[in-house]
Amino acid sequence: MLFCTTSNRLHVFTRFVLISGILLLFTSVIPDIACAQKVDPELKPYEPVGGEVAGSLKGVGSDTMNNLMALWTEGFKNFYPSVREGIEGKGSSSAPPALMEGTSTFGPMSRPWKPSEIDAFKDHFGYPPTVIPSAIDMLAVYVHKDNPIKGLSLQQVDAIFSKNRNGGMKKPIMTWGELGLTGEWQDKPISLYGRNSASGTYGYFKEHALFKGDFKSTVKEQPGSSSVVQSVASDKYGIGYSGIGYKTADVLAIPIGASVDGELIAPEASNAYSGAYPLSRFLYLSVNYKPGSELEPLRREFLKYVLSATGQGDVLKDGYLPVTQKIAQKSLISIGVE
Repeated sequence: MLFCTTSNRLHVFTRFVLISGILLLFTSVIPDIACAQKVDPELKPYEPVGGEVAGSLKGVGSDTMNNLMALWTEGFKNFYPSVREGIEGKGSSSAPPALMEGTSTFGPMSRPWKPSEIDAFKDHFGYPPTVIPSAIDMLAVYVHKDNPIKGLSLQQVDAIFSKNRNGGMKKPIMTWGELGLTGEWQDKPISLYGRNSASGTYGYFKEHALFKGDFKSTVKEQPGSSSVVQSVASDKYGIGYSGIGYKTADVLAIPIGASVDGELIAPEASNAYSGAYPLSRFLYLSVNYKPGSELEPLRREFLKYVLSATGQGDVLKDGYLPVTQKIAQKSLISIGVE
């Protein structure tokens, strides 16, 4: 969960992460302007370094971050044309083994590492992976653009997608009429679209929207984030979930409420930074960095690019939200870059 509180036009942005039984707290102060959809003015544009920065830059992991990785690598190559790149969006679960096997340079992930993944990495290298918050996403619930629904509570989302209904709803929700829609919608079955189990988005939605329940067998699993949105766009009675960066004009990203009687919160930038939108999350870049060592120029400069105003401008281009200067600074310090 992302939190943002207001004090004298400053916002305190806090992230709790449980790693191998240790609860880590990341806190940073965000200027008021950063709670709008802008790059933090404290971030500086990327400045290239002298000397050769070359090699193969490969990202294996989150499909949600495919487009973002493409923008970052394209922008980075404008400074260093000899860099070669490759992006494979196999799902967040593919990132840890690729880093361990040395078949990727970075592991883009739309969820934190699981304790078992961290333990396996530590057993192999003797130190944990370094995980860099690189953008902020709102996991959106999408319906067809002609759907008149005003929004859903998480408990309703759970009753639509999950067979367990851990959110507390007494009955499963099967038709649009059960959500109050009338006319042609009243008796129409709800078509469900989602991701497969290798996806970090699948895991995040399962934990936070399904209250750790299991998906119904009727959910049509799609190979990527874009496929979910395209499926909903072509199915008038469909519903699905995907990152906000994949929104198109053919779908609606509907407001979500944290409780049945609570306020419906639109997936907008200010609501992600404030913590009001209940499905806000970080997008991460994972890297194999041995503490106390020095990263070679390729990985060092790519991370500096990503965490610069230039790289965070790419985040905005892709429809996600930029991290703040404080988060970027802490991340760079974590890889030995002052």
